[in-house]
Amino acid sequence: MQEKPWLASYREFGIPARLGPASHPSVTAMMEDAMRRYAGQNAFRSLGQALSFADVDRHSRNFAAWLQAQGVRQGDRVAVMTPNILAFPIAMLGILRAGAVQVNVNPLYTPRELEHQLNDADAQTLLIFNGATPVFAQVAASTPVRRVVTAGLGLAKDSALPSPPVDARLAEALSLADVLAAGAALPFTPVESGPDDLLFLQYTGGTTGLSKGAALSHGNLVANCAQFALFMPDACRPGREVVVTAIPLYHIFALMVNFISYFSLGAENWLVANPRDMDAFVQTLAQARPTVLTGVNTLYAGLTQHPGLGKVDWSHLRLAAGGGAAIVPTVSARWQAITGQIIREGYGLSETSPVLSFNPQAVGEFTATTGLPLPGTDIKLLDEANREVGPGEAGEVCARGPQVMRGYWNKPEANAAAFTADGYFRTGDVGVFDARGFLKIVDRKKDMIIVSGFNVYPNEIEAVATACPGVAECACIGVPDERSGEAVQLFVVPAPGATLSEDEVLAFCRRELTGYKLPRRVTLIDALPKSTVGKILRRELRAH
Repeated sequence: MQEKPWLASYREFGIPARLGPASHPSVTAMMEDAMRRYAGQNAFRSLGQALSFADVDRHSRNFAAWLQAQGVRQGDRVAVMTPNILAFPIAMLGILRAGAVQVNVNPLYTPRELEHQLNDADAQTLLIFNGATPVFAQVAASTPVRRVVTAGLGLAKDSALPSPPVDARLAEALSLADVLAAGAALPFTPVESGPDDLLFLQYTGGTTGLSKGAALSHGNLVANCAQFALFMPDACRPGREVVVTAIPLYHIFALMVNFISYFSLGAENWLVANPRDMDAFVQTLAQARPTVLTGVNTLYAGLTQHPGLGKVDWSHLRLAAGGGAAIVPTVSARWQAITGQIIREGYGLSETSPVLSFNPQAVGEFTATTGLPLPGTDIKLLDEANREVGPGEAGEVCARGPQVMRGYWNKPEANAAAFTADGYFRTGDVGVFDARGFLKIVDRKKDMIIVSGFNVYPNEIEAVATACPGVAECACIGVPDERSGEAVQLFVVPAPGATLSEDEVLAFCRRELTGYKLPRRVTLIDALPKSTVGKILRRELRAH
């Protein structure tokens, strides 16, 4: 059998082809080890507050004790719905220590999206940002949630940080400050988790329009952290890294790289709650002087346009990582001119914990690829007949490795379709390997649209828009967008006799869809192009 092309590059760069034995049996053990080892160092900074590893240890232990006293047992699902504030890491580590499974929820979800996810996961406990409580209050009665913990911008009860009020309909909700105080007086029973135990339900869009929970285990995340460290040893120095986290922690990219990987290494992590406030974000970068920054193309593009970026001290920066969507070469060039570092692009999915490939430390130039497969990862590209294609030929990216999920939560039919007969996960993305084993993603097999690094599925948008009064049928496609990489364009056929405006359709969608899923443009047309069997031909809409 022919050798995989990236193995020669491994030898050239001195990268081991295999992973050694797992450093820890679980993410819990890995994080507890870090809390002991780096107890006196800062773990997190957020909005003028700081927590040491010892603080995080104490708070997360108290949260775990409270969860256990509430009857939360190993394997139970606990949902977390916050932006990047101190409540997130405290909650996550407490959930892990109680042996429960974290369900990561976007705090910008609409009621419809939130209700589906909470019900699908059967989450009976929810930690939620105060500002998101009005959305949950609308659907609370139709979810399994029985315990609600609210969190403001500050962790302490007497925090001076102004936080939104909790919705009055959630009269039984408890504040995180009160829960932590109660937990301090409660006993805590440590829970042993193993590599096969479930850690996260990471929800990702589905072709049906309803999101599916990728079931990620402790072993998946421990492996992905080790794989990443083998590619970037000079940016994984124990106790010495400073990370700025602007990507949402509920997104698997920041969750694995920024939080789990770097917390386990004793890094100081600066949390950015609102990266859209570019002035405050740049000010955080100036204060932090980061060694590591992660982002999507739109984030880097916005930063390079900010006049204050050049005044930041970038002399400590060792890694600028990009993912979620293709990094545009001109953005990396602008970034390098200001900071001295290229943006290292990687590729992965929620289902793969997430990183499958990355541009390793030894690569000194921007490659316009997603790099080499990580150690212990096998990727093959399959054509429509499920035959493996050679270098330079396009095929569906199919992956196998210790970071690949065990399957979707309670979705046996989806799992059967998601894996090849020999156990490779079908990503739905089309890629090409060059002769050195660098992977370039060239297209998507599915009609998925990527807006600022977030997956948007046309079927979901179409299902919502079709429910708008006066809409007969519709279809949406992704169109290039300078700011977000891609944007959603919706084509709508009005019902006979209906008086329908593009603004009405947009207003209807706005009530049902998170901001990044909203169509940027709505076009009214007389008919949609269709095949002889009546299937809508989205590709023909791209010519409009």
